Amino acid sequence: MGALTGIRVLDLSRVLAGPWCSQVLADLGADVVKVERVGRGDDTRAWGPPYMKDAQGNETQEASYYQSTNRNKRSVAIDIATKKGQEVIRALAAESDVLIENFKAGSLKKYGLDYESISKLNPRLVYCSITGFGQTGPRAQEPGYDFIIQGMGGLMSITGERDGVPGGGPQKVGVAVTDVMTGLYSVVAIQAALLAREKTGRGQYCDMALLDVQVAALGNQSQNYLSTGV
Repeated sequence: MGALTGIRVLDLSRVLAGPWCSQVLADLGADVVKVERVGRGDDTRAWGPPYMKDAQGNETQEASYYQSTNRNKRSVAIDIATKKGQEVIRALAAESDVLIENFKAGSLKKYGLDYESISKLNPRLVYCSITGFGQTGPRAQEPGYDFIIQGMGGLMSITGERDGVPGGGPQKVGVAVTDVMTGLYSVVAIQAALLAREKTGRGQYCDMALLDVQVAALGNQSQNYLSTGV
């Protein structure tokens, strides 16, 4: 029995940061229901090669990328753009402890699936939104991808050889580390909100941004800049 056994998670996220968060929650014992697009599923199902092999050793049409971030989950295909699909999502959310989504800021409101709407059905729900730049601010409506955030957040400038030598200049990390770290930060936020719910009886809204996490994860490098301006 895991620490989060008995916790139900409704996962509306796709690709990496959100699914990584729900995967860790599943590893800790939570029951995760992943909602995927009808006919296509999560984007990463097709992000190969390499592809998974069947029992006979033949390649399937499912990429290993998808498997790396979606273990221990149950999947269901729902079209949230339809009224019926929205009704199903609301019914699932009403019975869930956590909802995770990484849609463009504000885009779920037109479906009645935003925090304000869903929390009226289930005041105990912990609702976690993961975006590139958060729900407010000048870049809130812009998409945010790991590669972009590694550059904007300063990680590329402190990775690889220094400027002026062969191979120098900005260098991205070989793994989508900003997405992974945001997933982990989101796990911490969700668990803290669940703990607070034990005291208050109410859920919370967790606004998670890739850029916030990337800057925070620079640790001493970011503090050095704040201290010296260099």
